[in-house]
Amino acid sequence: MNIARFEPWTFVDLLHRDLDRLADYRGVARNDPASVADWIPAVDILEEKDRFVLRADVPGVEPDDIDVSMDSGVLNVSGERRAEPRPDDAGVQRVERATGRFFRHFTLPETADAEGITAKCSNGILEVSIPKMPQIQARRITVDAA
Repeated sequence: MNIARFEPWTFVDLLHRDLDRLADYRGVARNDPASVADWIPAVDILEEKDRFVLRADVPGVEPDDIDVSMDSGVLNVSGERRAEPRPDDAGVQRVERATGRFFRHFTLPETADAEGITAKCSNGILEVSIPKMPQIQARRITVDAA
């Protein structure tokens, strides 16, 4: 015989999470020019020896619809995922994939080389490579007697 443990607060937590997720999804006004983003892509940031790498999940977004820019030490990544047209007679059961504009910005460290930033998009993954500037070594200055 198995003993099942009953924890009523687990159900309440699940309900809260579902309601929060619903409020976040519905909280963004659609087609509102004042809204900045309709959805937010997940991002991984890695630091390697000679560069920083930013990888963002942007499935269904065409590379031409993605804009990567750098301004005053801030890297901006924005774009748009377009909705797929549906026939009028199609019975829609459920729509979970977000469409519309997205926007993320990241403050870069002083060691980032803004001139060498490159970006590529493959298989729904945007990869932005941010090279590091060469380290400037401290130089010892000898003091001569006058």
